[in-house]
Amino acid sequence: MDNFEPKKLALLRIWQILWEHSDYNHPLTQEEISEYLQKDYGIVLERKAISRNLSLLREAGAEIESSREGSFLDYRDFEDSELHLLIDGVLCSKHITAKHSANLIDRLCKLSNKYFRSHVKNIYSVGDWSKTENPALFYNIELIDTAIEQKCRIGYDYNKIGIDKKLHKSSYQVVTPYQMLLHNQRYYLMAYSEYWGNMVFHRLDRITNMRLTEEKATPLSTVSGYENGLDYKKLASSMPYMYSDKPERITFLADAGIVDQIVDWFGNEVRFAKCPDEEKVEATVTASPNAMVHWAMQYIDYVEVTAPESIRDRICNSLQNGMKKYHV
Repeated sequence: MDNFEPKKLALLRIWQILWEHSDYNHPLTQEEISEYLQKDYGIVLERKAISRNLSLLREAGAEIESSREGSFLDYRDFEDSELHLLIDGVLCSKHITAKHSANLIDRLCKLSNKYFRSHVKNIYSVGDWSKTENPALFYNIELIDTAIEQKCRIGYDYNKIGIDKKLHKSSYQVVTPYQMLLHNQRYYLMAYSEYWGNMVFHRLDRITNMRLTEEKATPLSTVSGYENGLDYKKLASSMPYMYSDKPERITFLADAGIVDQIVDWFGNEVRFAKCPDEEKVEATVTASPNAMVHWAMQYIDYVEVTAPESIRDRICNSLQNGMKKYHV
């Protein structure tokens, strides 16, 4: 190493060496620490000086364990299993671009030692996952936080994906933002549209050209249905597809074998009742009618909506239209 560092940096460098190169299964001897000091930082220390520095680090609160095999850092802010969980979350998050995902994963890996990265095989497959092409996500999040804090509205272009797989402007929106919600691996902006007079749920990865406006925000307490604030549990169970229509009480018959899936979609608030046919159950939920039509069609082989009649009629019409397309 051409530029030798002063010995007074040895304390910091020893801690960095333990962070990068040690763990319970890979303790470092004082000789190995000395070799890393000299090779990486040009610092030459005797074994006694290394021992004194290890003691100083312990006195400062560093959780360093020592044994006959050597010394290692015994505590980190995140366990390797927790980092794996966070990395998997980044990988499957469709609202984060591949470039941002790779950057985040790289920084998460640095929270552990060099041995952790060698075990995270899937970090190299980030480009193979289905990811958004919109790089404005994190900038939008910052602007939304600012707007909520300053109690002002935001304006932005809302886009749809065309057959070229790129975003194309669909509309311009000016709304009062209240919250960002993670749902079905997508980030949604929950906001009030003064123009339409109702709550909207817009995907953050479809928003571009966001800006703050000088218009004052509409207080949440003045929005119909939200006078008492946000009920996140109710929100998640009543809007499985983030439609913004008013939830209604809906009853349906379902095969007993999909009860767990019903709970997954509608939460623990769903009420079940036994049926004369033991292979069936009756379920009652409070949900978005638009979402229920979509969901019931998805589970058409297992579910029959019994009330209200308006939803039954919509499902019937959808089935008839589908049969026409397939010449039935």
